[in-house]
Amino acid sequence: MLDPNSAMDFFDQENMEELSQLASLEMSGDLVSKRKPSAALEKSSYPDSVYVTAANIFQGIRIQRPADKVIINYGDELLPSSWTQAEEDSFQRLSYELAFSTLKYQDILESILIDTDIFSSTTIPDQLNSLIIVMLYDFQDRKFQPRVLPNDAVTIPEVQEVENLLNSFKTKLAAALARCRIKHDALSIYHILPETVRKQEQRASTLPLYAWINIGKVSLEEVYDDLRKKGFDKVKSIAYLNDKVFAVDQHCFNVLIFPSHFKRELLNIDLIKDYKLIFQDKSRSLAVHSVKALINMDDDILMVNTGSWYTVAHMSILTSGNTSKIFVCGIESEEKDSDAKKLFTKMGCENIEILHETFLSIEPKDQRLQNVKVILLLPRCSSLGVSNPVEFILNEHEDTSLLQDLSQGGLPKDKLQIFAQQQFEQLTHAMKFAKAQAIVYCTCSVSEEENEEVVKKALEFQSPALKLQPYRLSPPVLPLCSLKEIELSMDRFFRLEPSDITNGCFLSILTRERDPSETVSVKDVLARAAAKGLLDGVEVGKTLKRDKKRKKAKAPLPKAPPQADLAHDHSSVTGADNSIQMKITEFLHRESKASAVKTPLPAKPVPQVAASSQIRKPSKPLSTPLVRTTRPSEKAGSFGRPRPEGKGIPLKPVEIILPPVTFPFSSPQGPRFQMPGTHFYYRFIGSKDSSREDRINNFLIK
Repeated sequence: MLDPNSAMDFFDQENMEELSQLASLEMSGDLVSKRKPSAALEKSSYPDSVYVTAANIFQGIRIQRPADKVIINYGDELLPSSWTQAEEDSFQRLSYELAFSTLKYQDILESILIDTDIFSSTTIPDQLNSLIIVMLYDFQDRKFQPRVLPNDAVTIPEVQEVENLLNSFKTKLAAALARCRIKHDALSIYHILPETVRKQEQRASTLPLYAWINIGKVSLEEVYDDLRKKGFDKVKSIAYLNDKVFAVDQHCFNVLIFPSHFKRELLNIDLIKDYKLIFQDKSRSLAVHSVKALINMDDDILMVNTGSWYTVAHMSILTSGNTSKIFVCGIESEEKDSDAKKLFTKMGCENIEILHETFLSIEPKDQRLQNVKVILLLPRCSSLGVSNPVEFILNEHEDTSLLQDLSQGGLPKDKLQIFAQQQFEQLTHAMKFAKAQAIVYCTCSVSEEENEEVVKKALEFQSPALKLQPYRLSPPVLPLCSLKEIELSMDRFFRLEPSDITNGCFLSILTRERDPSETVSVKDVLARAAAKGLLDGVEVGKTLKRDKKRKKAKAPLPKAPPQADLAHDHSSVTGADNSIQMKITEFLHRESKASAVKTPLPAKPVPQVAASSQIRKPSKPLSTPLVRTTRPSEKAGSFGRPRPEGKGIPLKPVEIILPPVTFPFSSPQGPRFQMPGTHFYYRFIGSKDSSREDRINNFLIK
């Protein structure tokens, strides 16, 4: 163990670089990811405006301590910012990432500042303390090297003042950093962070990029060809995402996966600029593809808490060939309404209707939503399954105040309960829409309080007083691509665990049980199939008329007795529309009549039933019987199953795909069958061994 008092002896340039390496080491001490030179240059050349904005963000999300435990007073005022709109769009992400990184190390950085006694030797006002701590994080991340700026860079006096102060305390700051590492017996102060935060950083460093193809503007093959021209090769698996390659996602056919270090290059290609390829987290694509699998051609969709407009656009693009409408609720600002419509126009979306009411304020009987069959619910959640919270929250327009808790590895239980209650209220409200038949519930959390418990509680809460068919939990409609996914979905929930290749995701599908009183006619089924293109040129109307003519031309058989109703009904359903089956039935009917005419009736009169001949009990066994005989004393039955004496056996039309067709005969000397002109052939096989039971096999060949 090193002596903290002798820490100054180790501050040559090499040791300072090693000791100041925050958030760049794994548990083993190796680098999480090797930074490219461009990334290092970006880190060392933050413009002054990024520091100012990051300081203001940190001021809003920093961890506030009780009055008796305050270490540094940050004041209440924000620093003035003079960004243009273009600069704000360009530097916003950098500012949030810098503020979030500072927040994760707030305790360590504050202790370093107190250890160096920097505040007692300066007259800098409290409102600049947030700027000091943000710039300190970047200073040690640059290994205490000076910042490199272009000659025409715009400078801000407050930033220049703080930078000069930190440079003057460079050696003391490095020594304080070393003592902090030694105190915690850590290879790097990165290892002082909670384990959940370290794993989160490690996953974020390898997480690939997901982008969906706008198939309303470009085909899949056109995108593949364009990417190949840019030097990207298509591979089958994301295991090969180390080079300049891309892969197609296994769950969503129009989602591509890229290595994360090619993001800057991809942002400059025309596919991105023309809204033909859109970067978005995979969880949103899973949600819209689940909805797509549940709707029919003319079903409307209601989307709740969509976050990014890209989610709405993706849903619209997937349903562009339908007559469906996409209703989006909760857009209260007219400015946001205008911005959303402009974006939808650029992306080629035409079936979106914006509702300005919040979801909970919309009545389930709202006339605009009577054709809504599926509700997509993307409730606000803790985002505990997300590896890069800054990027996800900014892209999906989530609450940035979550960064405070996520920087410490998770949310406290009371905040999780607040989220769970809001999610439960929205889910139960969605269940009240009488016309809706399915609900897709999706979060980016791995907390059971927000996922399984909310869904199960909502299902149990369904009130029978509403006189609606209840919802039930249905299996996922997405493909399960691995044994792990199958295991995670055994309880009918779809889950993706946070990993090096994807963020965490939870998805549940609730479907309404079908009303037993509702029946769907054959005509409706055929019409729906024709609308989906499944009949491929077959005209439904003409087919139905042709079937009616066939039924009229066919002579009806004599009515069967009540005992044969069940068998007759079953056979008539399967053979009514088949011309081959009708020929078989007519043949059986004609031959049965011939048998009845030529065969003498038994001594005891028995009424004729269903145009079939009455079978007599043979006086002695046949040499080659047509009926299976088991014992000499057993009565010869009709094809193996005995029947009550005095009852007739109705003939049954038999499909050609069923087992062999058989005929009842009244006597061993029954009539010989003449082969009709319809090319039906019969072959009878006698006993192969006289000591075994006799058999008969009837083969129907057309």
